[in-house]
Amino acid sequence: MANNLFLRDVVTGDLPIFFEYQLDPDANHMAAFTAKDPTNREAFTAHWNKIMTDATVILKTVVCDRQVVGSVLSYEEAGKAEVSYWIGKAYWGRGIATWALSEFLAHVNGRRPIYARVAKDNLGSRRVLQKCGFRIIGESKGFANARGEEIEESLLELKANEREQER
Repeated sequence: MANNLFLRDVVTGDLPIFFEYQLDPDANHMAAFTAKDPTNREAFTAHWNKIMTDATVILKTVVCDRQVVGSVLSYEEAGKAEVSYWIGKAYWGRGIATWALSEFLAHVNGRRPIYARVAKDNLGSRRVLQKCGFRIIGESKGFANARGEEIEESLLELKANEREQER
């Protein structure tokens, strides 16, 4: 699979594809913590233009078989690095999210510890994070725009492995 997959820098031409992916109601429900109005293209574009110029955000586009299939990124939240990713629904269940996050963590952002959050009932995304070495360290509640209510989320952490700590 890795022969057909790669990460590259996000370009403005990717944004319309990312926008279309975020319109999917199932994907929004799974992600839960989404834009207030996922149909608002202007707000979406403004958000992406902002994060594309933020030096603390590391963004990559996930490409499979020459198609843009999603994104993976890290950002700063309260002084801690966090990761996030979004894969278009048509590409779910093929191991792409696990590959993309693993590749991102190994070759793009090696900062540790690094954190992630996931809706507690989003078992697929939680499994992706766990396959990449993240461990659940706690729970929280937050307002999920996609669901219109407060929901539980799992907080996860990827620590440096022992070899990295010895360096």
